[in-house]
Amino acid sequence: MKVMKKWFALACSLLLVLVMAACSSGKDQAAGGDLDAIKKRGKLIVGVKYDTRLFGYKDPADNQVKGFEVDLMRELAKKLFGDPNKVEFKEVTSKTRIKMLTSGDIDLIAATMTITEERKKQVDFSHVYYMAGQSLLVPKNSSIKTVKDAKGKKVSTAKGATSGKNLEKYVPGVIIEEYDNYADAFTALKSKKVDAVTTDDSILLGMAESDNNYVVLPEKFTEEPYGLGIKKGNEQLKKFVNEFLDEVQKNGKYRELYKKWFKKEPPANLPKDAVQKHPK
Repeated sequence: MKVMKKWFALACSLLLVLVMAACSSGKDQAAGGDLDAIKKRGKLIVGVKYDTRLFGYKDPADNQVKGFEVDLMRELAKKLFGDPNKVEFKEVTSKTRIKMLTSGDIDLIAATMTITEERKKQVDFSHVYYMAGQSLLVPKNSSIKTVKDAKGKKVSTAKGATSGKNLEKYVPGVIIEEYDNYADAFTALKSKKVDAVTTDDSILLGMAESDNNYVVLPEKFTEEPYGLGIKKGNEQLKKFVNEFLDEVQKNGKYRELYKKWFKKEPPANLPKDAVQKHPK
C-alpha cells in the first residue's frame, strides 16, 4: 500500500511538472518571445491602433485593419516567413501599448509611438520610421488660427499620450481634456465639448481626411520621431527589425507605402535615431 501511495505521489508530481511546462511553453508561443520563438510560432503578433486613420484604422466597411503601420508590419512578416499574412494585429491605445508589450501580449508596438527618453526606460525602440510634429485640429470656422490661440480653450487628446503635457508647456492656460482614445477625442470636438484636438499632425491629418469640416493648423511645435516598440533587452529582434527598416528604405518599398498613405514623397533625411523635442 505504501509503495502504491509513493508511486501515485510521484506520478502526480510528474504530471504537475509537465502541465506547468506546457503552460509556460504556451505562454512563450503566445507573444512577447524573442526572434527564434516568433519564428517557431509561425506568426508575428503586433499591437496597432484601431482608431488612427492613415496609420492603423479598423474599417467598419469590411472589418479590416488598414494603414501605413499595418502595411509595414505585413512587409516585416513577409521578410520573416515569406508571407505578409502571417501577422496578427491586436488593438492597443496610447495607454495600453507598453503594458501589453511588457506583459507579453504582443511582440512589437507599431502604434504612432513617439520615442521619448522616459519611454526608453521601459521599452527599446527601433530606428525611426516616421517623423511627425504636434499641432491642433480645429473647425474650419474656428477662432484658433495659431497654436498660441488655444490659451483658455478646451483641447482634447488621448490618455497615455504626451500631447497634453506638451501643449500645457507651450501654451500656459490651455485646458486639457483626456479621452480613452483619439476617436473619442475627435468625437468630443465634433460635439463641441472641446475647441480643438491636439496630437501629432500625422494623426490629425487622418481625422481631417475623414471630415472636411476640420483642418490641421500648419504650425508644428514639437518633433515626434516614431519607433517600433520592442521588449526591453530583446536585442536579436531589435537587430532584425532595424535591418528590415534599412532594407525597405533601400529597395523602395518604404517609399511605395509612404506615398500610398500620405500622398507625398517621404523625407530624404529621416534620422535613424532621434528623440522627441519638446516645445520651448
